[in-house]
Amino acid sequence: MTNRENLRQLLLQLDGRGYKAYKDIKGSYQFPDFTLIIDRVQGDPFATPSQVRVQLPQSVAGFPPQLYQTPSREVALRDYLTRSFYHTAQDISGRRDTGNSGLIAIAHVGQSVLERTTAFISDELVEVRFVVGLPARGRSIAGRQAAQMLCDDILQIVDQAIKYRSLDATAILHHVETVEDADWLRQQLDERGLVAFIPDGAILPRCSGVDEQPLLNDAVAFQSPERLRVDFTCPNRGLITGMGIPAGITLIVGGGYHGKSTLLRAIELGVYNHIPNDGRELVVTQLAAVKIRAEDGRSIASVDISPFINQLPQNRSTREFSTTNASGSTSQAANIMEALEAGTQLLLVDEDTAATNFMIRDRRMQQLIAKDKEPITPFIDKVRQLYTDYGVSTILVMGGSGDYFDVADTVIAMENFQPSDVTEKAKAIAKANSTERTPEGGEQFGQITPRVPLPESIDPSRGQRDVKLKVRDVDEVVFGTQEIDLSAVEQIVETGQLRAIAEAIVYAKRHYVNGHSTLPEILDRVMVDIERQGLDILTHFPQGDLVLFRHFELAAAINRLRTLKVR
Repeated sequence: MTNRENLRQLLLQLDGRGYKAYKDIKGSYQFPDFTLIIDRVQGDPFATPSQVRVQLPQSVAGFPPQLYQTPSREVALRDYLTRSFYHTAQDISGRRDTGNSGLIAIAHVGQSVLERTTAFISDELVEVRFVVGLPARGRSIAGRQAAQMLCDDILQIVDQAIKYRSLDATAILHHVETVEDADWLRQQLDERGLVAFIPDGAILPRCSGVDEQPLLNDAVAFQSPERLRVDFTCPNRGLITGMGIPAGITLIVGGGYHGKSTLLRAIELGVYNHIPNDGRELVVTQLAAVKIRAEDGRSIASVDISPFINQLPQNRSTREFSTTNASGSTSQAANIMEALEAGTQLLLVDEDTAATNFMIRDRRMQQLIAKDKEPITPFIDKVRQLYTDYGVSTILVMGGSGDYFDVADTVIAMENFQPSDVTEKAKAIAKANSTERTPEGGEQFGQITPRVPLPESIDPSRGQRDVKLKVRDVDEVVFGTQEIDLSAVEQIVETGQLRAIAEAIVYAKRHYVNGHSTLPEILDRVMVDIERQGLDILTHFPQGDLVLFRHFELAAAINRLRTLKVR
C-alpha cells in the first residue's frame, strides 16, 4: 500500500499519456485518516466509470454503536450515509471535458430505504463505494485534474459526508428510528390479523407519475375510518393510529381521481421502508405482497393456469401453458400462478391494469356465451377460494363492477383521498340487488404446481463472453442474448435492484439450477445465501451498485426470460 502523495505523483507522471495508462493506479492508498481503494479502472473516458472505495476506521468515523446495533438500524444508517455522500459529491465534483471526466458519484437513491452495497458500517470501520470518472483531454490522461479529484476532492467529500462530527446527529437519529419503527410495525401485522397499515396523517399522493416525492401543495392527509382504525405503540415514536386492512378480500372503491390507485400504490410499496418526510414512511404491508397486472406480449414457460383458463380451442392444455406472446387474460393468469408458486400471501390488483374479461363475466354475458364456450374462469369466482384454500388475501381497486361486493370482506370507499368504511352498505346493496350470475369457479381453487427450470435454458453468455449483463433504467435487463422486460413488475423501485437480480440469476445458474430443484427451492437458497453473506457473493469484486430485492422480483425476472424451459 502506498500513500496519498505517492498517488498524486503517479497521476502527475501519467499526465498526457494514453488513457489506458490509468490502469497503473489500481490498488490501495493510505490517506491521513482513511484508505482509498481503486478496484476497477475504466478503459476510456466514455466507459463505465472506475469503481472506488474508501474505508474509515470507526475511531475516525465516530458513529455511536446504538445507531447501527440492530439490522434495521444498520440498513437505515447505511442509507443515510449513501444519501449524504451523494449530495456532498454533487456539490464538490464536476465533470471535466469528455465523457465521464471529473465525475465523482454514488448510486442514486429514491424514496425507499433499502439494503445497498454503497455503504457498510461495523464496530471496526465504515466503507463507502462510489464511482469516479477519471478525467481526460480527448483520450489523453488529465493527470493534474485526476490528482485534484482523487487526492483532494475525495478527501473533502469524506470529511463532510461520512464523519459523524460533520453530520446532523438529530437527523441521523430520526432517520434510523423512523426505519426501525416501520420494520417493527410490519412485524406486528400478522399478529393483528392485518395485511397492511396506513397511518393517520400519511401523505399518499406523489408529485407525478415519474416523481415519487410527496405532493406537498394541496395534499390531503390520510385519516382512517373509525371501524378500521387500529393503534400501535412504536419503539421510538410511541402511540400511532391508522387504518388496518384485515386479511381476506378487500375492495377499494370510489369515483375516478379520488385516490383509489394512489392508496393501492402506497400499499404495494409498503413492502419497503421509506425516508422520513416521504409521507408514506409508516405505511407498511405484508412482505409477501405481489402486485398483479395484465401484461400483453410476455412469454410464459409451462405454467399451470388451469385454475383460471381451460378448454382452449384445438384442445390445447393449460396445465403446462407456454406462449411467446401472451394475451391480457393469459398473462394475468400466469402472473398470479407464478406469484403463488413463489409463495405470495397477498395479491394486489388494480382494475385499470387488469384484463376486463379476466376479472368479471356478468350474468348477461353468461347467458349469451355458455360456460362450455368460454375458457376463462373470472377472478371473481376464484378470489374467495384463494383465501379459503391457501390463505392468500387480495386487495382490489374496483370502480366498475359491484359484483365483487358478493365476495368482499371489507369495502373501503375513497373520496377526495379520504377513506370510509362502506362494507355494510355494500353488503346491503348486494343483498337487495342480486347479480343472478352463476359462479363458475368450481368447489376449489386448484393446484399450485412448482416447476423445475432446466439449466441449459438460462444462458448469460454472448459471443466469447461467458456472462454479458446490462441494465437499462428500471425496465429491462440484457441477459446474454436476451432482453428481459420488467416494465410491468411494479415493485422494482431502483435500478440497482435490476443489477442485483441479473447477477442473482447468474449465481443461481452456477449453484442451484440443476434440473432437479424447483424454482421456489432455488429462490429460497439464493436468498438465504444473500442474507448470510451479503450481496457481494453475487460479484467477483466489491461493487457499489447492487440493491437488495425480494425473491418475488427475482422469480419475475426468471419467468420473463424468453429462453426459459421448465420441467
